[in-house]
Amino acid sequence: MRIVPVSLGSRSYAIKVGGGLLTQLGAECAALKLGQRCAVITDGNVGKKFAKAALKSLSTSGFQPVLITVPAGEKSKRITVVEKCFDELAKHRLERKSFIVALGGGVVGDLAGFVAATYLRGIPFVQVPTTLLAQVDSSVGGKTGVNLRAGKNLVGAFYQPRLVLCDLDTLKSLPKREFISGLAEVIKYGVIYDAILFAQLESNLPKILQRDEKTLLQIIARCCEIKADVVGQDETESSLRAILNFGHTLGHAIENSSGYGKFLHGEAISIGQVAAAKLSQKILGLPSGEVARIEKLLVQSGLPVKIKLNAAQRKKLFAAMLLDKKVSGGEVKFVLAEKIGKVVWGQKVPLALIESVLV
Repeated sequence: MRIVPVSLGSRSYAIKVGGGLLTQLGAECAALKLGQRCAVITDGNVGKKFAKAALKSLSTSGFQPVLITVPAGEKSKRITVVEKCFDELAKHRLERKSFIVALGGGVVGDLAGFVAATYLRGIPFVQVPTTLLAQVDSSVGGKTGVNLRAGKNLVGAFYQPRLVLCDLDTLKSLPKREFISGLAEVIKYGVIYDAILFAQLESNLPKILQRDEKTLLQIIARCCEIKADVVGQDETESSLRAILNFGHTLGHAIENSSGYGKFLHGEAISIGQVAAAKLSQKILGLPSGEVARIEKLLVQSGLPVKIKLNAAQRKKLFAAMLLDKKVSGGEVKFVLAEKIGKVVWGQKVPLALIESVLV
């Protein structure tokens, strides 16, 4: 097992990465001295696989867990679903000393984290991410939130978990498409922060795709270290944390404009990263060879790198992009790369230039 600390003063916590950790959930929560009542929020797919083990572990450690199951998929990240969760928490008399366990992928983590941040003005929660994407990215750093029709994650809060428990065994049953989707965020960390990691991904990709546990342990722990370092320096995204959005300005707009669910998050982010790399070449002089390396690694991972749009779809995409949280004064701002391993944020990019890389 690897332990990665997230240093945030009194709100510091640990990310634990290893096999067989789900059975230790109850003991880990007991060590945190959390309240006796708790709710496990999961979705219909994950619940069938892992809810029983999570509930058993919590009960064995003296907790009184209740299970709240939401529909699988991005459509659960809605205010109406949040309200249903509130009603269940109230029905089972969860109190301020009670806590929530987010058991699932990024959607469940974002939703459950937001529920925890707002129910009774905030109760503790623990992240138990069951997808590669959630383990390396969305479960770490305290970003919680839900979507509006206008855009992705437009309602939310910065609210840190008490613990992140990444059980590598949960990745074994992950559908291939979901696993590959998570690789987009893994590759992102190499582009934005660590050229050595990027090279390791290039050389170890076959083992990663085979879900070799030793390789995954090292890769996931390194991604968590990078995110913990960034979040420790800039928790609320006032500066450095913005680099984590490489590929996301366009990626989120693709998700929104195409209808949530058509593209998985990582698939949309992959397309966004290639577009951002091409913009980086035009604006910052990112070498063409490095643009090619980024695109090649994403392609070899099995991820999409292009999107075909007609005029109406393109118009819808740009409308969604202008509603992104990172837009300021009506100007679209991107994270762009100077080289693999180093990026800059807040780069203003004209819409015409964005259009030019969407071919």
